[in-house]
Amino acid sequence: MLTSCKDEKSNGPIQAIEPVETRQVSDYHKQYLKEISYIKTRADSSSTDNMIKLGGGSYLMGGKSNQSKENELPVHKVEIKPIYVDQTEVTNAEFAEFVEATGYVTTAERSFELNGKTYEPGALVFDPYNPEWWWKFVKGANWRHPQGPGSSIEGMEDYPVVQVSWYDAMAYAKWAGKRLPTEAEFEYFNSAGRDSLTYHWGNDLDIAVQHANFFQGDFPKKNSAEDQFEKMAPVKSFPANDFGLYETTGNVWEWCLDTYHADAYSRTTEMKDGYFKHYYNMEQEKVIRGGSFLCAESYCSGYRVSARMSSVPDTGLEHTGFRCVKDI
Repeated sequence: MLTSCKDEKSNGPIQAIEPVETRQVSDYHKQYLKEISYIKTRADSSSTDNMIKLGGGSYLMGGKSNQSKENELPVHKVEIKPIYVDQTEVTNAEFAEFVEATGYVTTAERSFELNGKTYEPGALVFDPYNPEWWWKFVKGANWRHPQGPGSSIEGMEDYPVVQVSWYDAMAYAKWAGKRLPTEAEFEYFNSAGRDSLTYHWGNDLDIAVQHANFFQGDFPKKNSAEDQFEKMAPVKSFPANDFGLYETTGNVWEWCLDTYHADAYSRTTEMKDGYFKHYYNMEQEKVIRGGSFLCAESYCSGYRVSARMSSVPDTGLEHTGFRCVKDI
């Protein structure tokens, strides 16, 4: 269960829970996708309420600043088809509606078996005071209890849902009659289709706290919260980008459709619709985009529009959610 920012700098602790052996069920990934395929799409799935229609276009995808990582290269031209995009990250209220309608049980709420031993349900919670493992597996942590038993989302209906795996996001999208965005689409709508931006608001980091929820201060122990939020923020807390989309940068990482490859931009023949489906290994990481409230300039810069990260599809994290798109 690897986490984001794990490969950004070598002078910090490894951001992962202690490694465990591979699940014994080799076709776990295919089984999960089959289960998701049985979810019935809701009756009003044709609705585009709270979505923004984008006309599509072309842009240069990839890192163009001196902070660009190797996995953001080479810069290449991408064509984006017209789509609808959720204005915000999927909220707790929206996800609760999905669960109530379908009875779906998230990955973090399911027990799992490794080498014949059954483990209780749970997910990953950030622990800034552990010098070896910043992320710890907490029993009972899930979308209703993001930090574990005793925590709650009561009164947080308009906050992004977190502790949802890639599979959970795929399941919600199936019910909603939508899908997850490809990372090419995400970078396009995050940058509002412009090629020259380092951040979604422009190239000036000095005004970042006015536009995104991220970590300021002494990472990871002291967040000065100059952006007014120590952790997550409700959706629409910051100005929309030029496409009218909120929190495409910061707040929570967002799952994308694609399987992650560090050299994906060199694999142009595989970067076609559905190429991610060729990989049925449940350990194959999926792309996450946009950065989160835990991204700090002193440690990583995941809120850059071209920044790419990844996580294993069955992982729940307290700083990762998603939004959906809809084909036209």
